[in-house]
Amino acid sequence: MRLLVVGGGGREHALCWALRREDPHADIYAAPGNPGTGTLATNLDIPADDLDRMTDAVDAYGIDLTIIGPEAPLAAGLADRLRGEGRVVFGPGAAAAQIEASKAFAKGVMERAGVATAASASFTDLAKALAYVDAHAEPLVVKASGLAAGKGAMVCTTRRDGAQAVRAMLGERRFGSAGQVVVIEDFLEGEELSVFAVTNGREVRILPSAQDHKRLLEGDRGPNTGGMGAYAPVSIATHDLLQMVERNVLLPTLAQLEDEGAPFSGLLYAGLMIGPDGAPSVIEFNCRFGDPETQAVLPLIESGLIDLLDAAARGSALPAVRVRRGAAVTTVLAAAGYPDAPERGAAISIPEDLPTGVTVFHAGTALTDGTLRVSGGRVLTVTGVAETISEAQAASRAGAESIEFAGKTWRRDIGWREAART
Repeated sequence: MRLLVVGGGGREHALCWALRREDPHADIYAAPGNPGTGTLATNLDIPADDLDRMTDAVDAYGIDLTIIGPEAPLAAGLADRLRGEGRVVFGPGAAAAQIEASKAFAKGVMERAGVATAASASFTDLAKALAYVDAHAEPLVVKASGLAAGKGAMVCTTRRDGAQAVRAMLGERRFGSAGQVVVIEDFLEGEELSVFAVTNGREVRILPSAQDHKRLLEGDRGPNTGGMGAYAPVSIATHDLLQMVERNVLLPTLAQLEDEGAPFSGLLYAGLMIGPDGAPSVIEFNCRFGDPETQAVLPLIESGLIDLLDAAARGSALPAVRVRRGAAVTTVLAAAGYPDAPERGAAISIPEDLPTGVTVFHAGTALTDGTLRVSGGRVLTVTGVAETISEAQAASRAGAESIEFAGKTWRRDIGWREAART
């Protein structure tokens, strides 16, 4: 097969890695890719959101299946463009991608579908939003409705914090167009869970569950980030719970999108809160593979990934994948100053002999005159795979320790909840 992975981050490196492992003879392309994907695929110097050049490349290289990684080209309609030319593409059209691109839209879909989520209200007017915050119980959550690279949600302990978040979005336009609409919602108690559901629009195949670590600092302290690490699987994601998620969250949402003229196929990511009663509520939906959870989930899939993605893209019946026993822990190595002002340019040293079971995925890296350097906030993700969560943690930490660059910022406690349970 001739496969194209759209995007240039850690998620796309993990996708190329998984595709290459499953089919060593496939012709794999990445656009724009990164130094890591360049060792597995042919990088094409095309920005992920350049729809015209991307569409031309699919034609020029005779791509059999295009897998779109980031949310921005999905929201911009890349999948629609490719399907309009008769191409096979894994990822939803622009209308369905609004499930992530607009939190206000997603809230409306969930309400109409009867899917459990936090009570909320949406605002474009600063004064009305501040008045709503002033009457709201503490704590509360303030979200930029649009795409904010995973950084647009703020858990506010007090109404004063909530008012500051609202002013930052609607008053100071700190999140640009992503914050033109603000969603203010109740705070949910419980434990978070990331569920990846591959879907053809009618049925779903749930991949190994994961848990993300959003806070910058160990002990889940500090500011929210795009994600400082993840692990999979999660023991609270029992068979019964995942059946409940499929029945009460995924299938009703897909049916509602279909009814509203926005059929969804691709990867529907459900970010859930599992309450004290064991029932799931939706925190957010994404319209694509999550990052960095993908770097923990894909190494656990032994076979069947290409067939599954291709079937979903074609609207065919979904085959099962084979999942290995054990656990995966992914640690993010971030740049100094991340998430607010990441410092770029530091030289990176990755040892040739990594610890057993460790794979390094590139995210914010670039080759400059033959030297690997920091080029983004999240620089590398280090995944350790082992038979137990504690062994996977140790492998991931050992790999992270062995990599050097100035200002390296990382957490040593990824997977701490699961380790405490087991």
